[in-house]
Amino acid sequence: MTEPSSTSVLLPGRPVGSVQEHVARGGGRALEIASERGPDWIVEEVRRSGLRGRGGAGFPTGVKWRTVRDDPCPTTYVVCNAAEGEPGAFKDRWLLRHDPFQVIEGLAIAALAVGAAGAYIGIKRGAEREVERVRTAMEEMAAAGLLGSVPVELVAGPDEYLFGEEKALLEVIEGNPPLPRTVPPWMEGLFRRPDSPNPTAVNNPETLANVPHILREGADWFRSIGSVDSPGTMLLTLGGDVCFPGVYELPMGFTLAELIHGIGGGPPDGRAVKAVFPGASSTVLSPEQFDTPMTFDAMAAVGSGLGAGAFVVYDDTACIVRATLAFSRFLYVESCAQCPACKHGTGQITQLLERIDRGEGSEVDVETILARARTVTDAQRCALPTGETLIAQSAVRVFGEEFAEHFGRPCPRPREIPVPKIADVDEHGAFVYDDRYHLKQPDWTYAPA
Repeated sequence: MTEPSSTSVLLPGRPVGSVQEHVARGGGRALEIASERGPDWIVEEVRRSGLRGRGGAGFPTGVKWRTVRDDPCPTTYVVCNAAEGEPGAFKDRWLLRHDPFQVIEGLAIAALAVGAAGAYIGIKRGAEREVERVRTAMEEMAAAGLLGSVPVELVAGPDEYLFGEEKALLEVIEGNPPLPRTVPPWMEGLFRRPDSPNPTAVNNPETLANVPHILREGADWFRSIGSVDSPGTMLLTLGGDVCFPGVYELPMGFTLAELIHGIGGGPPDGRAVKAVFPGASSTVLSPEQFDTPMTFDAMAAVGSGLGAGAFVVYDDTACIVRATLAFSRFLYVESCAQCPACKHGTGQITQLLERIDRGEGSEVDVETILARARTVTDAQRCALPTGETLIAQSAVRVFGEEFAEHFGRPCPRPREIPVPKIADVDEHGAFVYDDRYHLKQPDWTYAPA
């Protein structure tokens, strides 16, 4: 893991170890300013800054807060979604390890902005270091009078991927399994009732961490970093076949080629990059797209997405069929089965990819994969099946010849491609991958080792 860049806003040179260090870095001042100037000023300043959500969709944060604040329901809530779990992603956990104080201050400001009755931080209980960091930071900030007037509660939940889906997150906070609802939080939020929908603003840690800096330095300062449509910096997780994997904070608009080859050092042994998987929720990227600026709009224009900033690189020794299979199986396993088209569709696509990988597939199997990819999103409650359809269709479209190479013979590139689910970072700064994930089954239990 490398040092942050000179444009770092969120990642300090070393971890912020105490509330005293937080205050020495200007912590608490933004909440003080927010309390003095009031909710309407907060929402307008965040809107003017152009801050967009860093959790995946890139929705304007100020617009979200204004929608919740202006709802006629008298009860609102705010939630920090720290339940990161997408393959290739580790930036939220890295941020919380280094400075949870700015995240919590941002949450307290969000609570003030929308007039919340309560604030919650949802995090996976398996992320033990982050849970402890957040809990300790909350206790220190409360003792120092830096938590604001809205009560903040930490909720440790299950390791399932869908815990990080905002509607399922609300279910877990209410004491239920992580099964997504149908109505978004800004319409029906926490502890909703027919007569009181309790709209809720859900933001991820990186989004909230930007807020104190914006209120201290001003919206124009924030807009001076990054691009016009995507201001600020973004934390990017770079993994896979690169010399220097890690979490990097870069100004928005940096290109993927600069990230992979300039910062990541490119693939080892002089290999060529074949493809990049942007987590499990966007289309596969080929080298022809690597010069696209990493902004929300530019990535969408080339048919992919910036998402949560997770990029898994595969060089020319990797099999795209196997990489697609790894991501497809992840989505199949993590599907909650509330939507039959999702569970059955992801399952069939995974089975067909396994068949092709064994050398038993044919053109008919590829056509069936494409057909299932077009129906897997039927009646969807969340974006999980969208990831399946985007990955499957783009992999076949761009790497169709590689799929055909498998017809009638075993994989010509028999390198193991596991699910790149990051479990931790070791003492040398290298990613540690979840070596038990291959045992997880579609009912969310684990097979014996």
